[in-house]
Amino acid sequence: MTNALCHAQSLSFQEAETQLLQSSYSSQAFNSLQQAAALEAEAVKGLGLPRVDLNVRAYAFHSEVDVPLKQFKNNLESTLSQGINGQINQWESNAGLPSGITDPLQTGVNNTIHSGIGLIPDTSNVILEDQVIRPTVSVMMPLYTGGLTNSVKEIAKIESGRSQLSNQQQQDTQRFELIQSYFNVQLQKELQAAAQFNLNAMQQHYRNALKLEQQGFISKGQRMQFEVARNNAERGYQNTQANLNAALFQLNNLLQQSQITELTTPLFVNRAEPNNVNTLLNTFKESSPLVKKMQMDTELAKANVKAQQATKKPNVFAFGEYSLDEKENWIVGVAARYNLFSGLDKNKNIQAAELKRYASELMTARTQQEIESLIYKAYSEAISAQQSDVLLQQNLKAAQENLRIQEISFKEDVGTASQVIDAQNILSGLKAETALNAYKYVMSLATLLQSHGTIRDFPRYIHQINTRYIGAAHD
Repeated sequence: MTNALCHAQSLSFQEAETQLLQSSYSSQAFNSLQQAAALEAEAVKGLGLPRVDLNVRAYAFHSEVDVPLKQFKNNLESTLSQGINGQINQWESNAGLPSGITDPLQTGVNNTIHSGIGLIPDTSNVILEDQVIRPTVSVMMPLYTGGLTNSVKEIAKIESGRSQLSNQQQQDTQRFELIQSYFNVQLQKELQAAAQFNLNAMQQHYRNALKLEQQGFISKGQRMQFEVARNNAERGYQNTQANLNAALFQLNNLLQQSQITELTTPLFVNRAEPNNVNTLLNTFKESSPLVKKMQMDTELAKANVKAQQATKKPNVFAFGEYSLDEKENWIVGVAARYNLFSGLDKNKNIQAAELKRYASELMTARTQQEIESLIYKAYSEAISAQQSDVLLQQNLKAAQENLRIQEISFKEDVGTASQVIDAQNILSGLKAETALNAYKYVMSLATLLQSHGTIRDFPRYIHQINTRYIGAAHD
C-alpha cells in the first residue's frame, strides 16, 4: 500500500465489510482450508469398498538346492531286480527247466544292476534360474475392522464441519476488526473536529483580547492567557490530525487500499436497548461459532476414543488375485488378523483419548462461562453509553449557554479570561467526550454481538429507527 492517500474514495461500512470478506488474505486462506476439509471428507466416503490393484512384477531368480537320490536309487534297484528276476523265473517255468538252474543268472543280473545303480550319486545339485514378468489383478475388501473405518469417516465429517465454523469465526473476527478500525477513523475525525472547533474559538478569543488590550480594557497578562490557550488548542489539533492519519492508514491497510479518506457511516448510539441480556445468555450456545466449534472438538475426541478402541479388535478381509499371463493362475480367500504384540500399549492410548475427551468438555464449559461474562459486561457498557449520551446532550446545551454567559461577562469586565477559557475548554471537551462515548457504545455493541455469535447483524443496528448519529456523515 502506498503512503500517499490520493484520489479520495468514500466508503460505507457495509461496502467495507463486503470488500474485506471477499478479498482479505485471511478470508481466502480460510476458504481454501474449508474446501480442503470438505474434499478430505469426500475422499474417505469410499472406505470399506473393495480395493482393486493392477500389479506388475518383474523379477529374476536364482535357486540352488541339493536333491537327495539315495532313496530313489534303492527304489530303482529294487524295481529293476524284481522285474528281471520275475521274467527269468517265468522263462524257466515255460521252458520246463529244473528249478534253481537260473539262480546264477539272477545273481549276476542283480550284481550288474547294483553296480550300475551305484554309479548314480546319492545327491544331485540342481540350479534353477529364470526371469519373469507377471501382471496380476488383486482385490482386497475389509469385512470387519472393529469400527475403525466408521471412525475415520466420522472424524473426517466432523473436521469438515469444524472447518466451516472456523471460517465463520474468522469472518466474525474480521468484522469486529473492521468495526474497530472503521469507527476509530470516525472517532478521530470527530476528535479532530472538536479540536478544530476549539482552536477556531481560541483564535477568535485571542483576536478579541488583542483588540481589548489595545483599547486598554484588559491587561497584557489577561491577553497572554488567551495566547497560551490558543497555542494549547493548536497543539491539541495537531495531535488529533496525526491520530487521524494513523487511523486512516490502518483502515486502508486492512482493506488493501490506499485512497480511502471519506467514510459515510457515522458513529451512532441506538436509543433502544439491545436484546434482553437474559435472552442473550440463554441463546449464545446455539449461535456462537466458538462454542459450536468446541463442541465439535468434543465430538472429535469421542470419535478418537472409538478409533483407539478399534485397534484392539481383529481385522477380517477377503482377498483375491488373478494372473493376466498365459497361465491365468488365480487365488481367493478370507484372512483374519489379530495383533498380539506391537510394542504399543493400546490400553493407555484409549485412556489418553478418554482424558482428552473429558478435558475438551471441561474447556467448553469454561469457555461458556467466559462468554457469559463478556456478554453481561458488554451489555452493561452499552446501556451505560446510551445513558451517558443523553446526559452529554444535556451538558452540551448547558456548556454552550455557560460559554455565552462567560463571554458577555468578560466583555462587561465582570468575568475573567480564565472563566472564558475554562468554559470554552469544557464545551470542546464535551464534544470530544460525546464522540468517545459513541465509540464506546459501538465497540460495546460489537463485543456483545460477537460474544453472542451474531456480529453479522451489526449493520442492522446502524439503520435502526430512533438512532442518534454523531457527525455529518450518514450513508
